Amino acid sequence: MKFGPVPTAEAEGTILAHSVVLAGRRLRKGRVLSGEDVAVLAAEGIASLTVARLEPGDVGEDEAAARIAAALAPDPAGLGLAVQAPFTGRVNLHAAETGVLRVDAEAVRRLNAVDEAVTLATLPDLSRVSARDMVATVKILPYAVPGRVVDAAADLLAADPPLRLHRVARRSADIIATRISGMKPSVIEKGFGAIRTRLAALGVTVASETVTGHETEALRAALGQAEAEMILILGGSATQDRGDVGPAALIAAGGRIERFGMPVDPGNLLFLGALGDRPVIGLPG
Repeated sequence: MKFGPVPTAEAEGTILAHSVVLAGRRLRKGRVLSGEDVAVLAAEGIASLTVARLEPGDVGEDEAAARIAAALAPDPAGLGLAVQAPFTGRVNLHAAETGVLRVDAEAVRRLNAVDEAVTLATLPDLSRVSARDMVATVKILPYAVPGRVVDAAADLLAADPPLRLHRVARRSADIIATRISGMKPSVIEKGFGAIRTRLAALGVTVASETVTGHETEALRAALGQAEAEMILILGGSATQDRGDVGPAALIAAGGRIERFGMPVDPGNLLFLGALGDRPVIGLPG
């Protein structure tokens, strides 16, 4: 692609690099100039224009972006993604539904090293996204790029696709809250309400809500009645040890503890476990 100023009289068929304001109209950058455009510009006294002129083998910005995006998401539905139509050298990719985005950062880095004209920006790996959230954008910087660059980028992506949306796998949950002496019912209801809201945002249905005493045996019995695809335990008091009520009840019910405590704040006192093949999450109290 050639880029630079040319006499207006020679600009037909080129791509206007910068918008031009005329009397009563505006020619936007990226426009392929017609003979009529050139005549109007000349009549306005504009002697030269900065333009881009494609050379043999060049691919226009929109086509280039579309081809690279197609290689990035060859099966959008299968990857949990939706691909927009190209515009101004850009193709945006959106989440088709709620889930967690996985990004191979090294594969993205390799793509961005193919040529300075080709860029791919994404959300960070393990981002939680909702339907229609933008997760990535392909942008071609100049108005055209050599076809060999587009081919190299597409081949790289075909060998090493860097994006996938992991959909919500568990669609129902039982919530078990434990009550300590003196706890107001409104506190428990507030906790249930907050969890309902968060689950609804993930498309997860609350199958049951149970309140039991903050005792190992009572919670063990409640766990034995749970039938949903996952179980959430909202403790009346924060879990302080693997031997505390929540983890001990899960073990007594035949389950297992996979992780106690998390390096996050808030949420340090969360624990993860399983009862059979169903995840159990002990929420911070």
